[in-house]
Amino acid sequence: MAVVDISEELKSLSSTMGSIEAVLDLDALRGDIAVLEEQAAAPSLWDDPEAAQKITSKLSHLQAEVRKAEGLRGRIDDLEVLFELAEAEGDADALAEAEAELESVRKALDEMEVRTLLSGEYDAREALVTIRAEAGGVDAADFAERLQRMYLRWAERHNYKTEVYETAYAEEAGIKSTTFAVEVPYAYGTLSVEQGTHRLVRVSPFDNQGRRQTSFAGVEVLPVVEQTDHVEIDESDLRVDVYRSSGPGGQGVNTTDSAVRLTHLPTGIVVSCQNERSQIQNKASAMNVLQAKLLERRRQEEQAKMNALKGDGGNSWGNQMRSYVLHPYQMVKDLRTEFEMGNPDAVFNGEIDGFIEAGIRWRKQNEK
Repeated sequence: MAVVDISEELKSLSSTMGSIEAVLDLDALRGDIAVLEEQAAAPSLWDDPEAAQKITSKLSHLQAEVRKAEGLRGRIDDLEVLFELAEAEGDADALAEAEAELESVRKALDEMEVRTLLSGEYDAREALVTIRAEAGGVDAADFAERLQRMYLRWAERHNYKTEVYETAYAEEAGIKSTTFAVEVPYAYGTLSVEQGTHRLVRVSPFDNQGRRQTSFAGVEVLPVVEQTDHVEIDESDLRVDVYRSSGPGGQGVNTTDSAVRLTHLPTGIVVSCQNERSQIQNKASAMNVLQAKLLERRRQEEQAKMNALKGDGGNSWGNQMRSYVLHPYQMVKDLRTEFEMGNPDAVFNGEIDGFIEAGIRWRKQNEK
């Protein structure tokens, strides 16, 4: 690449980084970090373990975000020196190293730019993800379980904390449904583009005639409710059922009736939680999930009113959104963005950042 081209490229990268820094507002983030550091240093911090966990988690996330931005700015500034030295010395290896670093910086800049697109009302929240087996019988239940593992592996790759609230296992294989939390800021904004119907096409391992089977699983992503949301739930509107937690094949996990199922009578919404050993803890977790679902219901009603005022039938992209084809060829393709990968095994192992980033960009482009 010619020196003049490199110079223009570096100016472009620096300009893009400047725009990202402006959107992130690093000075404001540093101010937030200072406040959180003061709270984290308080002697009484761990008197309330749940609040302490939120403070330390948010502090860690903001510190990492600032470090990432500062580090990327430093890498962009260093690129000019790398290319100058390589050109001055006529060193082909040094030039190749500088070009590799340039490509790496481009990729990191693209990833950070996606973060600046998360500006929705609830995008900064943690996420609650629910996956349900839909049409397709045992294949759908198996597919739902594979999707659960895919998202948990994705979170693990990014060192994001997760907590599985409830899993209802199917009789033969797989799961009927599961709900889990991704406990990191901006998890909702990031994962909300995964909401919709996912479709799997393959030769069914459960069909003794080896026929091709199409099965479906639904993914729902909700923002975690915060105290400022004011989602009021009247106790008289709830039916509370307790039962014994169970694992695959109906095997008992607990020897007491600690699992809790809540039914919100006015809306018919049902949520369950069985991950805790205590019935009280399970009820508290189930209430959090119910509040999130009611908040999302309210948001959807408000959006429907806005769409009606605009004469807009709404956005149906969340219905069929991705196909996972294992036979007769291997391909995972997003039906909205056209982004695709030819390695389904890698996708099911949590390599879904490309799909998520494409979805976030697509959503931003289609916002009105």
